[in-house]
Amino acid sequence: MPLINLENISKVYGSDGVSTHALHSVSFKINPGEFVAIMGHSGCGKSTLLHILGMLDRPSDGNYLFEDTDTKGYTDQELAKLRNKKLGFVFQAFFLLSRTSVLDNVKLPLLYSAVHESEWETKAMEAINSVGLSHRISHRPSQLSGGEKQRVAIARALVNNPTMICADEPTGNLDSGSAGHIIELFSGFHKQGKTIIVVTHEAYVAQNAERIIYLEDGHLKHDLSQKEFFSSKKILFMK
Repeated sequence: MPLINLENISKVYGSDGVSTHALHSVSFKINPGEFVAIMGHSGCGKSTLLHILGMLDRPSDGNYLFEDTDTKGYTDQELAKLRNKKLGFVFQAFFLLSRTSVLDNVKLPLLYSAVHESEWETKAMEAINSVGLSHRISHRPSQLSGGEKQRVAIARALVNNPTMICADEPTGNLDSGSAGHIIELFSGFHKQGKTIIVVTHEAYVAQNAERIIYLEDGHLKHDLSQKEFFSSKKILFMK
């Protein structure tokens, strides 16, 4: 059974009587444990698609089945509970609380979970250890490098032991050394059985994925294995 099944997903934004079609009848499946990179030019619908996959936004049309259940039937509150339990999010801008320690930033998703408060620190420390930041637990974001901030964001995404991690340009604000370390972390979590979905412009990021979903003007242009995508020089479409 696929983890995700998108059936003719479209997304239309409207403002002042003007409609903008961000996605057009996009269909694909993602199986549990896959590492998928979503690529394409800026404005092609990558982030919109990721937000729909991560249940941060709803499609205008089509069906999104998660674990064989159509998400259309969920209320906003039910979707929020499902996100908290099943999904972890990592964003380019980190979105850490600036006046809060690393430990408390990572604890944050647990406040809205069914996990008892007595377990919060243990779970947060496990997530922090997994990204190699146990020596930074008392630091605030302003005291961290960009790579360390992103590792905190990844630890926060992992703290509820999600089924799937969604990452939107997770290396976009990082130097090459820090970016490489972040990709190593994602690859490691993939080997542990996590489903990873990463939006990226970077070929070196996508080369760590198993599969490339390539969008063009809101349409699904290519859905290929990583090897097929790069060996057939589909990367040229990015220029």
